Amino acid sequence: MSGGILFGNRLLDVAVVSCFSAQFYKVFFPLFKGQRPQWARLIQTGGMPSSHASTVVSLVTGVSLLKGFRSVEFAIAMVFAGIVLYDATGVRQQAGKHAKALNRLIDAIEHNDGIEIINEKFKELLGHTPIEVFWGSILGIAVGLLFKGYILG
Repeated sequence: MSGGILFGNRLLDVAVVSCFSAQFYKVFFPLFKGQRPQWARLIQTGGMPSSHASTVVSLVTGVSLLKGFRSVEFAIAMVFAGIVLYDATGVRQQAGKHAKALNRLIDAIEHNDGIEIINEKFKELLGHTPIEVFWGSILGIAVGLLFKGYILG
């Protein structure tokens, strides 16, 4: 495998396309609700579909196409994907819930006591729900398979 754009590696190219596809969807999905595109979503975490999931699953799909399911590279990619997917739905989702609770607590204290504790909100949209990870994974498989010819090229 040679001739990729990023470091001469076609698997990296496909992973970036998959990540960008998920983020691009998040920008324009509000159009279906009669709203304006949300350009800030292009570089934000969280939301539907999970770009973390689409990125690592497209990598796993590409590795399986290129090296096969029994390869060491596939095993490494699967373990890596498992950690990322677990982190996206577990740790990062919980961190977002904690941020939401902290923001509410700080608002209540500041409102009641009239003192400013911090001058910015904690970011609440960090992780993903299982359904966001599921659809991100489906997107990753689809992108990996769509670029099969490019990967094997």
